[in-house]
Amino acid sequence: MFNIALFGAGRIGQVHAVNIANHPETNLYSVIDPYLEGAQKLATQYDAVIQSVEEAMTDPAVHGVCIGSATDTHANLIELAAQNGKAIFCEKPIDLDLSRVRDCLAVVKQHNAPMMVGFNRRYDPQFRQVREQLSAGVTGKAESLLITSRDPSPPPAEYSKVSGGMFRDMTIHDLDMARFIIGEDPVSISAHGSCMVDPAIGEAGDIDTAVIVMNFPSGAIATITNSRRSGYGYDQRIELHGEKGLLQAGNVKENLVQHWGEKGCISAKPQHFFLERYQAAYIAEWQHFVDVLAGKCEPECNGDDGEQALVLAEAALEALHSGKTVTL
Repeated sequence: MFNIALFGAGRIGQVHAVNIANHPETNLYSVIDPYLEGAQKLATQYDAVIQSVEEAMTDPAVHGVCIGSATDTHANLIELAAQNGKAIFCEKPIDLDLSRVRDCLAVVKQHNAPMMVGFNRRYDPQFRQVREQLSAGVTGKAESLLITSRDPSPPPAEYSKVSGGMFRDMTIHDLDMARFIIGEDPVSISAHGSCMVDPAIGEAGDIDTAVIVMNFPSGAIATITNSRRSGYGYDQRIELHGEKGLLQAGNVKENLVQHWGEKGCISAKPQHFFLERYQAAYIAEWQHFVDVLAGKCEPECNGDDGEQALVLAEAALEALHSGKTVTL
């Protein structure tokens, strides 16, 4: 049984708390959050203790840390965990500043600490099957990849100021997914964006609608379409075209019932948001981290992947502002 210290008792922390507690090989040992009321509620629910950062990091009973706290705390917590010999699971991003990410990863490598970054979409059963079938040669050589990702509604404009903006916060998942599916690092990237959903987001210096195109060494092209609004649920789809055929992973709907009548077909909307859509992915992601803890494998999505996703997000921003294709 591995004891886990959970940093952050907010929305994503609660998701991880469930999976830590439900897994037969992990125990939610402690909760760390400056908002003590939220921390205490979660600790009571799972019979965990409240700890300070220092207590959790130096406690020999803690085998691993799960970092779901505010983004600006991630890098410091990762370094402390590495220095204290803990296995590390951290939600994306490692940090919003690329130089800080690289300094942080140098500490992780110095202490040879196992570290996994939470790009949970890699563990979605539908998307993962696309990658596995591509790897098995079902479609032959990949030629083009289309990734569609649209949120059901925009976040508050104030969120743009603290999240790092659309590319670093939302698109970064799709940038990682493109690398994961194609199995290569892109050689160039171009981006177009506008503000069509909420004028306040534009006033905050961000965009809410975007299209990104990436070219890969093999010649394959990936296109990402993003919007902060769908009007019909959480739109999450990928389509891979290869020399021998096509692979598609469509939306996961609220139910699979279809009503056929004289006006046509009525079916359910896509699931509401990421908590519902990626529930299975979060569970599979945690299972992989447990395997890392047990020494069965190396982290599939590690710090280098976290760094590369931010590199691509920064390059996309450069391409957006310059209006030019950026060579990587």
